[in-house]
This record gives sequence, structure tokens and C-alpha cells, in this order.
Amino acid sequence: MKTRHRIAVLAIALMASASGTAQSQNNTAEIRIVLPEQPANLEPCGTIITNVGQILSQNVTEALTVIDAKTGLPQPRLATEWNRVDDRTWRIKLRPGVKFQDGLDMNAKAVAFSIQRMTGGALTCNNMAKFGDRKIEAIPVDDLTLDIKSDRPEPIMPTLLSVVMVVSPNTPSDKPVNNPVGTGPYKLAGFDTQTVTVERFDGYWGDKPQVAKASYVWRSESSIRAAMIETGEADLTPSIAIQDATNPETDFAYLNSETTAIRIDASKAPLDDVRIRRALNLAIDWEGLTALFGDDVKRASQMVVPGINGHDDALQPWESDPAKAAELVTEAKAAGVPVETEITMIGRNGIYPNGGEAMEAMTAMWQEAGLNVKLTMLDVADWIRYLQKPYPEERGATMLQIMHDNNKGDAAFTIPLFYSSAGQYSTLSDPAFDIEIDTALAAAGKDRTKDFKAIFNKARTHIVSDIPMFHMIGYTRVGKRLDWQPDITTNSEIPLANISFKD
Repeated sequence: MKTRHRIAVLAIALMASASGTAQSQNNTAEIRIVLPEQPANLEPCGTIITNVGQILSQNVTEALTVIDAKTGLPQPRLATEWNRVDDRTWRIKLRPGVKFQDGLDMNAKAVAFSIQRMTGGALTCNNMAKFGDRKIEAIPVDDLTLDIKSDRPEPIMPTLLSVVMVVSPNTPSDKPVNNPVGTGPYKLAGFDTQTVTVERFDGYWGDKPQVAKASYVWRSESSIRAAMIETGEADLTPSIAIQDATNPETDFAYLNSETTAIRIDASKAPLDDVRIRRALNLAIDWEGLTALFGDDVKRASQMVVPGINGHDDALQPWESDPAKAAELVTEAKAAGVPVETEITMIGRNGIYPNGGEAMEAMTAMWQEAGLNVKLTMLDVADWIRYLQKPYPEERGATMLQIMHDNNKGDAAFTIPLFYSSAGQYSTLSDPAFDIEIDTALAAAGKDRTKDFKAIFNKARTHIVSDIPMFHMIGYTRVGKRLDWQPDITTNSEIPLANISFKD
């Protein structure tokens, strides 16, 4: 804690020289946002990654629908209405008069291009992970109408369309980009290793936002981010650690939609033995770990937060039982499981406040249980190689620190991603489980909810392919000149159009 305090004091001293700049900034419609980490890229097909979505989503690029933060239901964005033609076809009506930032019209052909770019396989599209192994096709009907067809019944297609970022047809379809062109209220003005800058797009179809220009910088240390807001060098940081949220005038706690967890690669020994996977869960001092994140966090037993369709309130989180964990490791070793094999725990720098400290503590607990676990912390560009398929062939036995966001209202944005054999983040290969997942995804109403709950129960009690940690509480610091507060979507996006200035 003393080290953190010294860092904060040093930061304040260094930033004092910038006070003139900060003061002049306070007199303009420009703002500065400080993020915990540098975005790996600005590819619109990667907006489900926090540090990409917080910059692009609803700012530079827009989707066909947007999810209401309070109800979890899809609302019109670039699509104005939709209806189900048959079990596998949805007809979408598009908003008229919308222009891309390069002057092209947003129409059915442009949307079909964006969907083909996302689904075609020519580039790695993180957002496609939300669709699982579904196959979809967009067919223009007229200039402002298109049909979206799926290879199976898809009752929540309008919700899924909230992750389809529509981009200009001038966008390359076979490689990721760092100069996205969308339909949003802001256009990209610059991106380098120090900052991202966006400027208001005068040709935007909607209301003119108050913020004229926003720049994004990144600092990994929470105390430095907090100090930058305190001194006026920056206006907003979406994430600070609980120990830095000390000012009730500027700091807001909010229930976000993130679930922290450890994904276990169940395909590699010794992690392919369920006794070892159970031991990994039981070895953790969960009460002690909670202290890193605050008393308001909720222990997780599944990979979606309460309120999401499919969340099972009756499913209990793992208890702490280090003695039982050590017993399971001993039992597995006696059965020939190579428990001495090195397991690499891959953490991500800046993934959430106190995330590194949590990984250090958990690694020590697993070692005490008799497992050979080694911690490696990576920046996001390297970490993401282990998050999504194809995984590095040389990876060996690995576990991965993850934080999963589902603010879409339905477990379909989670279950196929992590548990189906074809899931982009899955390490499982279980055809029988795949059938259960497909059945749940095709269901509606009470059957859908019941089937999702059964899948989470099986994943928790029988398969044990992950270590659910916490449903997180976010802490945000907002400068005194801004009129804005966080909500459940803040860890995914920060729409600049929702920010106004106090009188």
C-alpha cells in the first residue's frame, strides 16, 4: 500500500506541470479518458474486448441493435424494426438517411458486407464468438431491407445483432484494421502508441453530442489513473481499484456485467483429470481473496450474472477446502495422473484492478495443494492468443485468467462460447454436451431458461472446466466537470454521446 501511495504522490507531482494544459482543457468541449491498458488494435470485429469496445462501440461504429441496460432487451439502432419470417429467417428494416464517415450510404448491401466480413473466416473476429458455431447469411431484399438466415432456429437474433458492428464497404474484408470507418457520432482522428483520438462526426444521423473531441490514454496503475482525474489531467477513468475509490464526490461503485474466472484447458494433462479440476477450485481461500475486490462483490458459481436468462440462483459457488484439494491431488497421483507436470497460469496485465495480486495469491494456494503451477503475466496482445482458437500448439497445460461480460440478457452469449466443442473460447470436446447446448439455444420461454440452468449445473458439478470467481463491482472516477455515471455496460462501452458537461 505504501508503494501505491508513493506512486500516486509522484504522479501528482509530475502532473502539476501539466495543470495549465488541464485548465485549458476544462474550458473546452474536449475530454480525456484514461484506460487501464492499451488496445491491441481498433478492429471493429473485436469490440467485445474491453479496451476496444470502450473506444469504438457506439462512438465510431454502431450495431444494428443496442441492448437496453435496464431491461436487457434489444432496441433500435441502425435497424429500426425486425420480425421473424420463419424459424430460420429474420427480416430487418434499416434506418434511412445514414451515412458512413467516408460518405458512403448505409444500406442493405453495406450491412450484408459487414456480416459477411464477420462470418467469412478471412480474419479472426472476436465478436463472432458470441454466435458460437451458428452459420448466418445476410440477403438484401431492397435498399433498406435484408433477411438474415441462420442454420438453426434462432429466437434471439435481434439480441445477437447487437454485436454486429456495421462498417463501410471500403473496409478490407480479409485483414484487421486500425482505421475503422463506421456510422457513429465520432470518427477516428488518430491512433498511435500513446493515444487514440476521436472527433465529432458532423454527418451523424442522430443528435449532436456535447463532447466535440475525446482522447484516450492508458496507465496500468490504478492509483495513477485516479490521480489524473483528481488533478484534472484527465476527465474519466472507467476502472480503479477499491483502495483508490476514496472520494465520494467523484467515485462511483456499480454492479457491472462481468464475471471473473479461470478457464481450465481440460484437454491437457494433468488438467484433463476432473479430480485436479475440482482440487483447483477447492484450494482457494475464497474469503481471503474477496478482500482484494471489496465486500460488495458476489461469489460466482456460473459464468453469467444474476438477472441473465439462464442464471441459476440455486447453484452454489465452490467452498474453500484446501485439505480436500490436497487429498484429490494425492488420489489422482496414485492413479497415474502426472500431477508434477508444470501448469502455466496465464494472467493478463490490467485485466481488472488487483487482478495480478489475485493471480499471485491463487498460484501460491495451488502450489500448497501439491500442483506445479507457474504464473506468467502477459499484455493483452499476447494473452489473446490463448483466449481464442486456434490456440498455440505448444501451449502445454494452461489455465487462463478471464473476465467475461454478458449484458445482453441471455445465456446464449455465454454457453456456446465456453462449453460447446466449437466454441471460440472452449477447451471441451463433448458431443453429448453439444446436443444439450444446441437444444437449449433453439428453445424459447421457460424451456430455454430450464435448459440453460441445467447446462450451468453440469458445467459446475460434473465437467468443471472453469473456476468461477466473482461477479464484479466496478469502481469509476469521473471528473467534476462531467455529468455522467457508469452503468452495467460501462466495462464494455462508454458512449461519448451520453456524456454532458455541468454548467
